[in-house]
Amino acid sequence: MDWTGVPVHMIDFEGCARSGIVEYGVVTLQGGEVIATTGRLCAPTGPVWSEDTRVHGLQSGDLSDLAPFSDDWESFAALRETGVLAAHFAATERRLLRAVWPYPRTSPDHLRIGQTQTDWGPWIDTGRLVIGLRPDLPGAGLEDVVRALGLMETLQRLGGACCPDGRDRFHCALFDALAAALVGV
Repeated sequence: MDWTGVPVHMIDFEGCARSGIVEYGVVTLQGGEVIATTGRLCAPTGPVWSEDTRVHGLQSGDLSDLAPFSDDWESFAALRETGVLAAHFAATERRLLRAVWPYPRTSPDHLRIGQTQTDWGPWIDTGRLVIGLRPDLPGAGLEDVVRALGLMETLQRLGGACCPDGRDRFHCALFDALAAALVGV
């Protein structure tokens, strides 16, 4: 996935427009290798409905004493400055990120060397790549793709090593970011 030599930062968020980002995971790839992982739980900015909890397993009460995602401006601005952002079906991550910070600070344009831009993208979208490059797969959903490509064992090993206790399953941000990174490598 590292076509240009710059790091690729695979991002996954748990949350929605109503609750805001309640968890994030970032996997940094360079030369096709995982070189860093990070993530954390975040205080919601609105209600976390029971439907959301059923998906990601997080409740408002578990998150209320945490710092909000907006406290991580420097980290996310640095991701954009140092590399390309990526996600599995990136429109959701892009929308949630822009709801907090519409624009990053001016950063290098990693597609046009020597130029700058003030945008979170362009994004590498592994979901769209799967649809375009692997129409033989049974679906483009992240779990379906991981299973179809025979990556579950590797993902479980990485998830066990990198994810917080109890957050090493699908619909947990760092686990999903690891899954998307494996799909894109």
